[in-house]
Amino acid sequence: MRKKRTVFFISVVAAFFFLFIARLAHIQLISPENFSKRKINLFEASVSQRTQELEIDNGRGGFVDRRGRPLMYEKMRVLVLFPFLKHFDWDPGKLAEIIDEPPLAISGAVEKAEEPFVYGEPAPLLLTEEQMKQINDLGIPGVFAVEKKVPKAGYYAEHLIGITGENENLLKSRYPDKPLPVHTPVGLTGLQRSFDEFLIGEGAAKLIYHVDGLGRPLFGANVKYVDPANPFYPVNIKTTIDADYQELAENLVDKHGIKKGGLLLLDIKTNAILATVSRPGINKADPYDSQGGGIKNMMITQHIPGSVFKTVIAAAAIDYHLDDPSRLYDCSITIHGKPDPNYRHGMLSFSDSFARSCNNTFATLANELVNINEDIIEIYAKKLSLTGRNVWHGDIFHLKDFQQLPDEDLGRIYLDDGAKKDKNLTAMTAIGQHEVRVTPLAVANMMATIARGGQKELVRAVFSVEYKNGTSVVAFDKKKHPEESISPYTAIKLQKLLRQVVTNEKGTGRSLRHLPYEVAGKSGTAETGAFSPQGKPLHHKWFAGYFPFKNPKYVLVAVNLDVPEDAGSVIPLFADMVKEIYALDQKSRASS
Repeated sequence: MRKKRTVFFISVVAAFFFLFIARLAHIQLISPENFSKRKINLFEASVSQRTQELEIDNGRGGFVDRRGRPLMYEKMRVLVLFPFLKHFDWDPGKLAEIIDEPPLAISGAVEKAEEPFVYGEPAPLLLTEEQMKQINDLGIPGVFAVEKKVPKAGYYAEHLIGITGENENLLKSRYPDKPLPVHTPVGLTGLQRSFDEFLIGEGAAKLIYHVDGLGRPLFGANVKYVDPANPFYPVNIKTTIDADYQELAENLVDKHGIKKGGLLLLDIKTNAILATVSRPGINKADPYDSQGGGIKNMMITQHIPGSVFKTVIAAAAIDYHLDDPSRLYDCSITIHGKPDPNYRHGMLSFSDSFARSCNNTFATLANELVNINEDIIEIYAKKLSLTGRNVWHGDIFHLKDFQQLPDEDLGRIYLDDGAKKDKNLTAMTAIGQHEVRVTPLAVANMMATIARGGQKELVRAVFSVEYKNGTSVVAFDKKKHPEESISPYTAIKLQKLLRQVVTNEKGTGRSLRHLPYEVAGKSGTAETGAFSPQGKPLHHKWFAGYFPFKNPKYVLVAVNLDVPEDAGSVIPLFADMVKEIYALDQKSRASS
């Protein structure tokens, strides 16, 4: 009996031992690079336990403005110190002389350190080129002067550029054939997402050394510099943004208290975005938080436009000869023919109706136009870029129909074709209400098309992708919009109407008359159907225009969303931006 128990016990121990050896063999020989459901690379994990490192450059491509200035990162010359210095007898005196810091401050920082660190962080000590050379010439192990890529605090144009994040499943689905580390960041929104294939790094540049369990060097004090050493990567995405205009825009949007909305500045000649601001800002800790995360780019999101949309009805009316200057409209009644309690404009002509934004005039004209062709409002909205894609798209390399901003909303006029046959709904559509939705970027492209005399182009956010050595990977040239546009005659007539919004003594944009640049544009106040916590109806406030009127250079669209009717006008913001642009332009001319 005892012998049987002994045999059984030995058998069990032998079985456990065999299973242990089998499991160990499986881990070490069969799946060391793909261990467990989490797909852990045991080689990498083992090395990481025995190394300490400092990242100099994460290897992901960056973004620069149209003049080549970094938008997200900047290169800083900094001093890097390694904690293993505390295990050596070294004299910080010579280093202290070069950087003009007390020796005790340097040695004290090293004593506290557990990881390699940049001296002086979070406000690092910045070095000159000469100081860098002198420090590295000292040849002290664990003391390095390097040029480090450092993220800018609160970088501008964050919605346009977008965000990145670690997402192993997304990484594998996008790049199934690339052996990328699981912690490689991928683009999630904006240009980070659309240009991700160009931006994905070849590997990080690091300073790295091996340690024992106490943090002491395993193989002497040799620190390795690890770099993919690729002369072409990382690339830079050369955006159309101008950092000077962008800074102005960011500051003014916040100064004017825009909580939801923003502005967009377009260069008419290149049809490129010079500045774009969206609020609310992105909550970096929880970007997808619907309660204020601000992940949506409001400049490419569709909103109710209000009277800005009357530009579409005006264009159709001009082409169908319904703009008779002798005809008068009753602008003391609503679109439904009842006395208007808010606006008693009396009888107005077509041009005065546009300048003063008379609802009844454009409701009347819309119904007359729909009687001619029930699709006419949609046709002219498309001609003026308010529906369909406006941002640059096309084929590049192996990428079919590449889109610079794939998150762009397309805009719409109707949800139901039956609305075209309803006079009341047509009237509401005419004044930019009911189901009409457009993006600020589309409105900007409409204004640019009018300013150029009917020449319609796609909007660019990026000029080119450039290799590390400055040569071009791909350029995004100016591109004609594929959809039909308005005629030059119609554009000239619209230009005059838009200017009268400002010059008419009772025009809705009359407060812009005395700006240093002559402005043409259109205002809009849209009812949203939503209410504030205090029970006040909420509106969208718009002003879209271009300047200088006689030699157009810029389009500017300002939007303030979900504000009470008696607050939140964007005309003061528009005016301040025009003034600042003028001042910047004058300064630029004086220095050139």
